Amino acid sequence: MTGVFDHPWLSGLFADDVIAALWSAEAQLSSMLAFEAAWSRHGHLAGLWSEGEGAAAATAIRDLTLMPSALHEGTAQDGVCVPALVRLLKARTGATAIHKGATSQDVIDTATVLSLVQSLDVLERRVHVLESGLSDLKDRLSGSTMMGRTRMQAAMPISVTDRIETWRLPLLAHHDRLSHLRPRVALVQIGGAAGDRAALGVGADALCAAVAKDLGLASTPRSWHAMRDGMAEAASVLSLVTGMLGKMGQDICLMAQQGIDEITLAGGGGSSAMPHKQNPVLAELLVTLARFNATQVSGMHHAMIHEQERSGAAWTLEWMLLPQMTLAAGRALDVATTLVAQIERMGTSDRLS
Repeated sequence: MTGVFDHPWLSGLFADDVIAALWSAEAQLSSMLAFEAAWSRHGHLAGLWSEGEGAAAATAIRDLTLMPSALHEGTAQDGVCVPALVRLLKARTGATAIHKGATSQDVIDTATVLSLVQSLDVLERRVHVLESGLSDLKDRLSGSTMMGRTRMQAAMPISVTDRIETWRLPLLAHHDRLSHLRPRVALVQIGGAAGDRAALGVGADALCAAVAKDLGLASTPRSWHAMRDGMAEAASVLSLVTGMLGKMGQDICLMAQQGIDEITLAGGGGSSAMPHKQNPVLAELLVTLARFNATQVSGMHHAMIHEQERSGAAWTLEWMLLPQMTLAAGRALDVATTLVAQIERMGTSDRLS
């Protein structure tokens, strides 16, 4: 059985094809090749090879077609895919101006960052779409009232817009969080064997800046091999986004209970045993995805603990968690937008009737 995000039938509920494509093996390999080509192209700035040798190698790498499966056995042996990748690049191109002075973590972290940054762009757009949908819903239902509930008990009447605002306003903060996060994670990773760029000599800064520019990332004064706060912050923001959407989903589930009937949704899920039921499937999914990310974020904070200059255990834990958290956040935003569009009524009176 594969994970729910790509399972033959569970993916019907959980999959996000757009985000999944950004984290696919093909996308990751393409990003690693882009790093290696940029490294070859600009390696002369640190005296690693001549400018002509680097340009020829970069062109050969760019024109090369590799299948992700070609890295399977090498990863099993080395624990990372890059040694196998470098061997293939040298064998297939005949070039020698490849990878010298870099290390596996430079390649993999930079490829991860490229997937993450593109994902953040998608999430920002979806946050904006969802916020617009909730604003429209608030306007359409501005004449409605409903019972306010504290500790799940009836308290005092409130307007429907009061309830909607608890869903909408955090999205404005999430948009800010995502936009502020981007420059803190959109960083090229270049450190070399022990993270100190010693093999690059006085040309280290120039090489790092040139490679970063090629990849659309920012350079850094030193590597962040063992400083994983950016990755942990990204995970925290993802969990905050899904957590807020989970609150909205939980509210809708409670409002949809028979006997409460404070909301009417178009669509819904059926029951194999009870055909009279209309289950709030999408609202429930928001709760599930929120709880999933709340669980995974703990692992990402454990992954901050790197021994000395590099950890194999902590680093590889990120590979297991961050892509799935991003998929969960993307799917939750997409589901929430669909769910909001399905709301026909909230409260006791509204402008839709």
